[in-house]
Amino acid sequence: MEEMLKVTDLVRVYGRGSASTRALDGVSLSLEAGEFVGVMGPSGSGKTTLLNCVSTIDRPTSGSIVIDGRELTALRGKELSRFRRERLGFIFQDCNLLDTLTAFENIALALAIVKAPAGEIPGRVEEMARLLGIEDCLNKYPYQMSGGQQQRCAAARAMVTHPALVLADEPTGALDSKSARLLLERLEVLNRERGATILMVTHDAFTASCCGRVVFLRDGKLFLELRREGRDRKAFFQQIIRVVSQLGGEMDDVL
Repeated sequence: MEEMLKVTDLVRVYGRGSASTRALDGVSLSLEAGEFVGVMGPSGSGKTTLLNCVSTIDRPTSGSIVIDGRELTALRGKELSRFRRERLGFIFQDCNLLDTLTAFENIALALAIVKAPAGEIPGRVEEMARLLGIEDCLNKYPYQMSGGQQQRCAAARAMVTHPALVLADEPTGALDSKSARLLLERLEVLNRERGATILMVTHDAFTASCCGRVVFLRDGKLFLELRREGRDRKAFFQQIIRVVSQLGGEMDDVL
């Protein structure tokens, strides 16, 4: 399989001298194309910092991040902005939809930004809406949609450009259990049927159990890795819970 993401010896230090904090301490991680990988860990473990570095929101102190064959730490300015726009997709806990645009327009905007041919946009938007189960929401504004529908619209916007890597930051964190399940089911469909490569940070064991692999961080280092490997979701969930119990402390595994 093609390697879509390779993180090598990643270090991120905040502050200087005795006041410095090593948020990431030599993390190495790789994702093959088409993988769905979860990142878990207690508060302060470095999971959000890892996602921020991979997403180019933050710049690492040292180490290497290669996405789709490009070394991110070597990119600057317009080249970095273009790579972020064309090769990365983002799903945030807060949907960040534009209130003045319909769902169709919010999704289509992502295609317009990457200069997709105008004639292709309606079909691509409608196809992604169908895959995410929001066909009946395309003419609605965000305030007319439920939280779950808004988040699936945000996911459609992130994935409609066929990015090399989709980065999801607590995508179910603001959803009720039913809406969270619907979103996760649709992400699994996109991963399975469209080969979407997804890296997802979550504090929730049930959310993580939809992944094919889960990596755990502790104190800025890779602590453990679990692979689903054919287990049903319930069995994988129980295995994740056992690791969460080992990590203890601040992890929230309440469903």
